Amino acid sequence: MLKQRILTALILIPLVVLAILYLPTTTLMLLFAVVLGLAAWEWSRIAGWQETAGQLFYVAAMALILWDLNIFLMQQADRMQIFLWVAAAWWLLALFLVWQYQFSKITQLINARWLKSLMGFLILLPTWFALSHLHQSRGGDWLLFLLVLIWTADSGAYFAGRRWGKHKLAKRVSPGKTWEGVAGAVVSSLLLTLLWLWWSNLAMPAALWLLLLSVLTVLASILGDLLESLFKRQTGIKDSSQLLPGHGGILDRIDSLTAAAPIFVLGLGFIL
Repeated sequence: MLKQRILTALILIPLVVLAILYLPTTTLMLLFAVVLGLAAWEWSRIAGWQETAGQLFYVAAMALILWDLNIFLMQQADRMQIFLWVAAAWWLLALFLVWQYQFSKITQLINARWLKSLMGFLILLPTWFALSHLHQSRGGDWLLFLLVLIWTADSGAYFAGRRWGKHKLAKRVSPGKTWEGVAGAVVSSLLLTLLWLWWSNLAMPAALWLLLLSVLTVLASILGDLLESLFKRQTGIKDSSQLLPGHGGILDRIDSLTAAAPIFVLGLGFIL
């Protein structure tokens, strides 16, 4: 399993980096759309669509809404900002759902297939738009920084949690996560951001705001991870699929990014 995990990462990470840095935004958006479609298929199974026809219908609905939303948001620049605010509001609601689930207060409510299906749109669509908008407006360097920020935070949380983890973050939602892991994620992300600031030579006070935004983004990434863990636990599955050997499914790899991307892109708009 570990060898598969390492091999998959060694293949995927260079491909992702090269695509971000050298592909035009339009081509990259198409690749993101393919990833979104695979993630939508995985979410359809989590939401309760067991039949192939239902899963295909869900993916098709995701693609149709993505197409229509893209046309709508491209008509006026300020619409994207409003859309990202809506996404941020959704993640505040998601925080409430995770909190309530931790204390067994909404178990029956989130069993509804229609509600879980709706949540899939709220989780996946803003991710695509945030990543695409970031690449188009800020360039590949900033998109790559966001991804490396999340990867660094995930690694920091993993190693800190294994070494010092004692206090559970949300035992009922995700028993393996600890407050020590959260601290490891925040510290490692701050160190990475300091390196980025040194490299990019970003002036004050924007540099201080970016440090704050990095912390907020990492906290949002943890929420994204917790939300997917909640629904996988509620559905009774360990991985969203087996598309990525050693890593599980697409959702298992982008769950942190689903919450982090809209928050980061929204906040960056106020800094730069």
